[in-house]
Amino acid sequence: QVQLEESGGGLVQAGGSLRLSCAVSGDTFTRYHMGWFRQAPGKEREFVASISRSAITTFYADSVKGRFTISRDNAKRTASLQMNSLKPEDTAVYYCAADPNYTSSRRNEYDYWGQGTQVTVSS
Repeated sequence: QVQLEESGGGLVQAGGSLRLSCAVSGDTFTRYHMGWFRQAPGKEREFVASISRSAITTFYADSVKGRFTISRDNAKRTASLQMNSLKPEDTAVYYCAADPNYTSSRRNEYDYWGQGTQVTVSS
């Protein structure tokens, strides 16, 4: 059973930075494409970024392009999301997800999810 655990969330002022991490256990990390999603109160969970198993391919939502960077360290079994120039509208619970088949922006493609970490950006 694959388990994902996010960390690194917190409270930050607008313009600040945070780095989220997702530790994966229970299976071979390099089998999985990884994604980050977020869900703000009263809104649906939305795609943020994804990265292929080899880290060659990445995708970003338009709203975070140029500000967020997804990466992975296969030796440490960790996926990360570096978030710079944060805005109040980035406030949400951030989830990492894993899928063995696709580097996708569609949440229903992902088989495994973490519990989420709260990111709050104050104005």
